[in-house]
Amino acid sequence: MARSPFAPSSWRSPLRGPWLTSVLGVVLLGGITLLFVTGLLSYAAYNPNLSPVNDKTPGKGILGFYLFSWPTDPHWLYRLTQGVHVTLGITLIPVLLAKLWSVAPKLFTLPPARSLTHALERLSLLLLVGGALFEFVTGALNVQLDYVFPGSFYALHFYGAWVFFAAFVAHAVLKMPLALRSLRQLREERTDLVSPDPAEPTVSRRGALWFVGGGSLLLFLTTAGRSFDGALRETALLAPHGGDEPASGPGGFQINKTAAYAGIDPAETGEDAWRLVVAGRDGRTVRLSRAELLQLPLHSSALPIACVEGWSTSDQEWRGVRLRDLAALVGYEDAAPDVFVESLQRHGAFRRAALRANQVADPRSLLALFVNGEELTPDHGHPARIIVPAAPGVLNTKWVARLTFGDL
Repeated sequence: MARSPFAPSSWRSPLRGPWLTSVLGVVLLGGITLLFVTGLLSYAAYNPNLSPVNDKTPGKGILGFYLFSWPTDPHWLYRLTQGVHVTLGITLIPVLLAKLWSVAPKLFTLPPARSLTHALERLSLLLLVGGALFEFVTGALNVQLDYVFPGSFYALHFYGAWVFFAAFVAHAVLKMPLALRSLRQLREERTDLVSPDPAEPTVSRRGALWFVGGGSLLLFLTTAGRSFDGALRETALLAPHGGDEPASGPGGFQINKTAAYAGIDPAETGEDAWRLVVAGRDGRTVRLSRAELLQLPLHSSALPIACVEGWSTSDQEWRGVRLRDLAALVGYEDAAPDVFVESLQRHGAFRRAALRANQVADPRSLLALFVNGEELTPDHGHPARIIVPAAPGVLNTKWVARLTFGDL
């Protein structure tokens, strides 16, 4: 006869107890805090205060209190912070599941609330568990480029993170004394996590921790490689951007969107058809063909591509015209302004993007025409694309059609 999950006697595992829960909780305390910080840094990297097109979370209000102008140094900054964020999030999944398993009896406690204080604690627990599952599930789906949830990932993940982390902090403050006491004690303290009728153990608590740690290590080894190139990328078996590079040659490095996906018509990117429109101060506008761009001073920058899904490439050798030189053509000889970038892309997010003045002013920021010694391929943004140090990949706009310089 099946036992009700609301009956304490139905939870018979001898592994459950304050010690196991406390160990898992301490690991999550450090890991989730780092996840939250790197997640906020990723949000800041999009420069959401600069332009409405960059802000995928309208109405954020006070939640954007910490935002700042995203720097261009070091040039691998976003590659590091977002690589850590995504890889750590995937790695922590077994720990989170084990922690939820260890406290499962408390989720079915009756009565649901014995007092106002107990009711508030239960509410925080509901927000904590629901928020954790929501953030980890949507994050994992984003890594897999599988957007089955309704609405924008950016808004859902951002607001969900604040709800989850607020509940997480409240729970940590309430439970930290018990966790520290449980870790120091040699004997297991009797609490409602300990089964009143435990079954015979088949593994020790430390054995269970080794099992959870092994699962996390396996996920780490099959995820982390997509932040690198060559043989290490081939170890990223669970990631869309794992395995071999998509092609050989100078343009044989990872991309998210192909020209076909973006609706780019080859006829409009040809030498006769394509013109770059550059607009600036006092209505000054110039139209430049690719041949005319090649007559301007060309410069080289060694920069990676790093995306929100956590994958990145090593430094690629880009060559093109500095953004600040293009700004000077339309009246900004004294100081580089912000720039609004528009693409030929027909559909999808980030067809348009804005860059801050510090990004435009950086001598490594280019309207790139070549990569690794050859012309850009269509999938890498031919005839011209943006490349900026430390910026998220979606702000390195491909198939550029127009640059509008000025304060945004």
